[in-house]
Amino acid sequence: MPTPLIESPEAPASVQPAEVLLLASVFVIAACGLVYELAAGALASYLLGDSVLQFSTIIGAYLFAMGIGSWLSKFIERQLVAQFLRLELMVGLLGGLMPAALFAAHASLPASGAMAFRVLMYGAVGTVGVLVGLEIPLVMRILKRQFSQRYALKDLVAQVLTFDYLGALAVAVAFPLLLVPHLGLIRTGLAFGLLNAAVAAWALWMFRGELRRWNAHALACVAVVALLLGAFAAADQLTTWAEDRFYGESILFRETSDYQRVVVTGGPAGVRLFLNGNLQFHSKDEYRYHEALVHLAMAAHGAAKRVLVLGGGDGMAVREVLRYPTVEQVTLVELDPRMTALFSQQPRLAELNQRALLSPRLRIVNADAFGWLEQQADTYDVIVVDFPDPSNFALGKLYTTSFYALMDQHLAAGGYAVIQTTSPLIARRSFWTVVATVEAVGLTATPYHAHVPSFGEWGFVVASRRPWRQPTALPPDLRFLTLDGIPPLLNFPPDMARLPAEPNRLSNQALVQTFEAEWGRVHE
Repeated sequence: MPTPLIESPEAPASVQPAEVLLLASVFVIAACGLVYELAAGALASYLLGDSVLQFSTIIGAYLFAMGIGSWLSKFIERQLVAQFLRLELMVGLLGGLMPAALFAAHASLPASGAMAFRVLMYGAVGTVGVLVGLEIPLVMRILKRQFSQRYALKDLVAQVLTFDYLGALAVAVAFPLLLVPHLGLIRTGLAFGLLNAAVAAWALWMFRGELRRWNAHALACVAVVALLLGAFAAADQLTTWAEDRFYGESILFRETSDYQRVVVTGGPAGVRLFLNGNLQFHSKDEYRYHEALVHLAMAAHGAAKRVLVLGGGDGMAVREVLRYPTVEQVTLVELDPRMTALFSQQPRLAELNQRALLSPRLRIVNADAFGWLEQQADTYDVIVVDFPDPSNFALGKLYTTSFYALMDQHLAAGGYAVIQTTSPLIARRSFWTVVATVEAVGLTATPYHAHVPSFGEWGFVVASRRPWRQPTALPPDLRFLTLDGIPPLLNFPPDMARLPAEPNRLSNQALVQTFEAEWGRVHE
């Protein structure tokens, strides 16, 4: 029977393997704890929307639960190593399975079960948070007991917190850049659950001499590892099942890129594109949206040669721009290269945009639009802005006075810019905030709207240095837009009429909160 790793008072104060591994376990514990927190926040944002609210409440609840766990740790007085081992297995099992369980629960609950899902989600987050909060105090007490001659209290706290914060830093960087793009949320949770189990297995071996029920602990380690490995192997099947239930149609393509979750579904009615669970277009009526977006600016100009499209990696807006024979070059700036690759290489999707992304008149740039514009000096006759809605601060910066002032610098003297501007019916104040933001940089704003069945009433704004003028001609073969049909688009009934609104500035990003509040009411 191996002897316990308790040093005698005469032992030299040298670094012991157990000490190194305990400190390393602090690094792993911190990394795992933060992963569970970030995964819960990302999943809540993905499934429930309102990213600001979800991340704020998840992080707050998780940290509060960790505080409770730290307080409860003082009641653990005996068999510290055994309790630590059990705790690591519980954290690894519950934390590792939490993203998969929440994803499956959301897919299984009916549409009316949003409140039940929230209760389940916060219950899971709170439980994992309490367990994570117990970990660090136990490690500190084990270190103090095993290596009391090496550590004064201040040294012990400094060592443990250093490794704690280093683990958190490593995960904070790796989570969005490496883990989620390559593993996805479900496999990321399971992988770090296995790391917690690995810490338990290490404790089982290192402290084998003082564990009373070693065989039972070993069996528990094997069971947890086997369960997590099985779930890891079945992660794709779980994701497929949950997304099939969530979208309700056959999924033609699914991928987590470096920037977003891309899902394309197909059914009897047509093809739909979802980014992070949000509908971007439906092939049955996307022509209404894209004709309204592009042609009021392009036709009003009449002879655009150089056109810039910001966003719109699906190529639909480019398709409409290329209807004009005067266009010599179109520059498409799309952040996600997987979007442009998908809609240029997949035959069914390339057919939707009439292979516009393969046109010799098109130049594709995969870059952040804000940063790219700052580095360019070219001007354009027409600029088409087709960004996703301002549902978070990363997108909200593209709806600020700073961005529109930058856009203005690249707009030719007689040019027009057109901006997709969310729904003036559902998000009325958000819509007029964008209008006020355009006007705040000295541009003339011409707001209008069109009915797109998949979205409802949708809004747009033409921005220019000269007043917008009614087009006298439109390209042939348009399916929705007509010259006679343009004037009604500029009229806003009382339920969409202008509201007082402050410009959206980079320093406050008030539009994000307004947008989330207005669209959040739709999902209540």
